Amino acid sequence: MRQQAGRRHRADRPGAELVGSKLRRPPVRPGTVRRSPLIERLEREDPRSVLLMVAPPGYGKTTVLSQWAERSGRSFAWVSVDEADDDPKVLLSYVAEALDAVEPIDERVFDALASPGSSVAGSVVPKLASAFASMSVPVVLVLDDVHVLRDRACRAALSVLADHVPGGSRLALSGRGGPLLRVARLRAEGRILELGAGDLSLTAEEASALLRNAGLALEEAEVAALHERTEGWPAGLYLAALYLREGGQMASAAVSFGGDDRLVSEYVESEFLVRISRRQRLFLTRSAVLDRMCGPLCDVVLEQAGSASVLADLEQSNLLLVPLDRRKVWYRYHHLFRDMLLAELERMEPELMPVLHRRAAQWYERSGAPGEALAYWIKAGDVDAAARLVGAMALPTFMRGRAATAERWFGWLEDRGALERHSEVAIAAAMVPALTGNPAVAERRARIAERAATVASRPDQSPSIEPRLALLRALLCRDGVDQMRVDAELATQTLGGGTLGGGTFGRMSALLFLGLAHLMAGDPDRADVLFEDEVAESSAVEGTIGACIALSERSLLAMARGEWELSERHLSEARSMARQARIEDYPAITIMHAAAARLALHRAERSRARAELTRAQSLRPALTYAVPHLAAQTRTELAKAHLALADTAGARTLMREVHEILRRRPGLGLFARHAEDLRAELSRARGPSALGATALTDAELRLLPMLSTHLSFPEIAAELFLSPNTIKSTVHSVYRKLGTSSRRQAVSRLRDLGLLET
Repeated sequence: MRQQAGRRHRADRPGAELVGSKLRRPPVRPGTVRRSPLIERLEREDPRSVLLMVAPPGYGKTTVLSQWAERSGRSFAWVSVDEADDDPKVLLSYVAEALDAVEPIDERVFDALASPGSSVAGSVVPKLASAFASMSVPVVLVLDDVHVLRDRACRAALSVLADHVPGGSRLALSGRGGPLLRVARLRAEGRILELGAGDLSLTAEEASALLRNAGLALEEAEVAALHERTEGWPAGLYLAALYLREGGQMASAAVSFGGDDRLVSEYVESEFLVRISRRQRLFLTRSAVLDRMCGPLCDVVLEQAGSASVLADLEQSNLLLVPLDRRKVWYRYHHLFRDMLLAELERMEPELMPVLHRRAAQWYERSGAPGEALAYWIKAGDVDAAARLVGAMALPTFMRGRAATAERWFGWLEDRGALERHSEVAIAAAMVPALTGNPAVAERRARIAERAATVASRPDQSPSIEPRLALLRALLCRDGVDQMRVDAELATQTLGGGTLGGGTFGRMSALLFLGLAHLMAGDPDRADVLFEDEVAESSAVEGTIGACIALSERSLLAMARGEWELSERHLSEARSMARQARIEDYPAITIMHAAAARLALHRAERSRARAELTRAQSLRPALTYAVPHLAAQTRTELAKAHLALADTAGARTLMREVHEILRRRPGLGLFARHAEDLRAELSRARGPSALGATALTDAELRLLPMLSTHLSFPEIAAELFLSPNTIKSTVHSVYRKLGTSSRRQAVSRLRDLGLLET
């Protein structure tokens, strides 16, 4: 099924699994009207690097772009966007694959896309934009149907790509409407060509050709009348042609559609659907619930045999069914026609829609496609079935870099009260924001998980949730080091390696947390043994993140014993693992950069130490009090390195953050004592008091990637859920510390410092 559906997965690139058909240009169908004047206009030498094509459905946007690609001498990189792509890393994975098919792009782009901790604005978008800008082959990057994108980060990414179109190339965006780009600036700079409904309307000659190709022989006056009534709207003309071909009367054909969906739906129902058999009508309306169709899927959903031949006949008889592969196994309806069919189904058989969605979900599950199945369970409104799949898929999806997708699933379930009934899902829903720097959400969902576990532990239900809940408690460490050790021991003894995300959050994470608990309790020898076990067990199941952290901890322990060569070996192994697994952007392994900075200082490599501190500075804002042990320890180790460089301002900034973590999580044992000792040392330190870039706070560091986008300050405030006044004051603080006076200067300075990607 996966091969037939056109799905592909680059085994050498972890990340989003992509639908191959969405990366292929839709073929130009026989009988399609040639839009020669429009194509010639697009092919002419034009300095405008961005094409924005916005029109209601049925104006042939995809057809024009496909014909242009067929005739153009340039390469085309094509992405057909749908609602599942409303996750910036998923969308940009498609863009990267499409560009890579034209000319290989930097593998660092795919590394950033695959990393669960990489910043979209701060890492992924700059790398991809740079790769796009450096392409030597003229290319047209097409993103079709971008109106479905609602995520701010997705739209901001498109604006950045618009600024990095290489010479001789174009970025072409098409959709039904909405603020697809920040067009005012592009207009002012003369860099955008905009095509709307008026540009896409058929000329009288093109209308005549469409009707002839549909098998109609009409008088010139009749063609002119149809053209006038439809105002050149291609879909209206085509529907009128189908109606006339089925024996309809000219007088009632194409009554002034003008692109109005309601009028068109009424027309299709009253003039088109009534003229076909009941069997055909039911097939069309019921199969319209499917985003993509093949014979076996339709057989199951419609509970009938022979769907493959029906699809083949439909594809031959009209242009309302679009083939998605060369073998013509998978199809979809033309978007406008599907909208009208769904409206008809909603009107005639509304109670059947969730039933059809459930059948589709069951077929996809049996076919080994849980992602598609989940989408249909959600459409069916089946909360329990959706929760079951989210429980199995969410953490692996997060680990492939698709945090926004996982959060969308969690949000849907939480809005419907499902987390209260599904404790394992609630645990995963708390872990993801804890690991991505959203502690308030993590705490709220942890409380939900605890309430849900109380219900799940009743005698008539499974009590197995307690080890998973213990793992969550160990991660959050809300009740001090002693309770963390108890929780981690329980999880270590009872969880298997495959629990909660293929080993990533199972026994291996429990071993890591148990080692941290012993370290905080003042037992470094036992901690070292547990970290060693973590590395050994994680290596057996590719649990790389935990192994990288454990090796970094072993490196720091070796430093404390004065075993510098052993420390370097542990750190080298950690770095090699992180590089191979493409997790160098993961916030939890910031401890690795702290260890590397201290090791570089021991070797008197001050510039190398500063580079490691800069890398850590970019990552640490997402390491919050939701993971308090790593957050406090990492900042303390970083502060030691800053102090060794006589950067007391940077060290004090870090220790203020540690103080805030300890205020919320006071029971961190030895980590708290180490922090107190370092604060005392800092109080006696003498050094430059002027604030610089190293004194940027977590709040200021979180803001930096946004400065390089086209988002205004109010839009940044909305993105970060802060007030515009807070953003304004934070920006001015950043300017002061950087010694700049404008946003442009600040971005330039941050790139020079390595705090923003170039």
